[in-house]
Amino acid sequence: MTTSRRTALAAMLATGIAPAAFAQTPATWPGSQPVTLIVPFPPGGSTDLIARTLQPKLQEQLGGTWIVENRAGATGTVGAGVVARAPADGHTLLVSSLGPFVIAPHLIKVNYDALKDLDPISVVVQAPNVLVVPAASAHKSLADVLVHLKAKPGQMTFASSGNGSSDHLTAELFWQQTGTSGVHVPYKGGGPAMQDLLGAQVDGSFMNINTALPQIRAGKLRALAITADRRSPLLPDVPTLKESGIAGVDVYSWQAMAGPRGMPAELKNRLRAAIATALGDAAIRPKLLELGFEIVASTPEQFAAFQAAEYVRWQKLISDRNIKAD
Repeated sequence: MTTSRRTALAAMLATGIAPAAFAQTPATWPGSQPVTLIVPFPPGGSTDLIARTLQPKLQEQLGGTWIVENRAGATGTVGAGVVARAPADGHTLLVSSLGPFVIAPHLIKVNYDALKDLDPISVVVQAPNVLVVPAASAHKSLADVLVHLKAKPGQMTFASSGNGSSDHLTAELFWQQTGTSGVHVPYKGGGPAMQDLLGAQVDGSFMNINTALPQIRAGKLRALAITADRRSPLLPDVPTLKESGIAGVDVYSWQAMAGPRGMPAELKNRLRAAIATALGDAAIRPKLLELGFEIVASTPEQFAAFQAAEYVRWQKLISDRNIKAD
């Protein structure tokens, strides 16, 4: 064994990374072995959409064969655990929403450390939530909702897709920041929650803009406020909570890519650059924007800092509000 190879092997062993993970150089990756994008949710949702949008573009730019595999279970943590335990060679990657990264670890027992076992690559897109009520609701504005919540504490019902979901946590944060209280009504998924909201069986919800937009456009839901830091070009007449005087409720659902801990920086940067190029494609960017997504394409370093901040933010809210899993 040459001195240089012996030194490289020693360095790998010192970091606890198996030498097999570096069988290829980042420059020759992915080679003949397929790259699997693990989506930790069933087909058909926003995460699946983002993964399947990226897959052909990444294959086109980086070569090799790219596969999307849905590994659903335990609010996304089954698929995240699969990636966390995979070799750090760039052939098994996670495409997921925020849950497995920053929320689920505070609610259920998971078999990975979200901050230590997953290597951040890029936050791909983000989308705010929207406070919506049925079209026939007496609440015509955010001010109406606040008056009602303060006059009749604990009576207005808010639907969510489940305990610990983004729409649930947004409602809890909203009540916390406004000093009000409502009734959380958790459903087993977004579909049943939407059905009862459209039927006025519940009073409102902080739904993701991607989910709510078709019903808002159809005149079946009324949008009262958005959780973004600025108004959405898709809903220009809908104020942000911030401009309405409610601070600290800037909330986005985001989709990101990560790999097993120990991926070479060069490989992560190649992936991030390819993601940015794909999101700038004239056939992709307008469609994502029309669906309510905002393009992010953050660097690995930016994603790492963002994840750490989000992890602490949701950990504190879950603890302060005594939120439990289903």
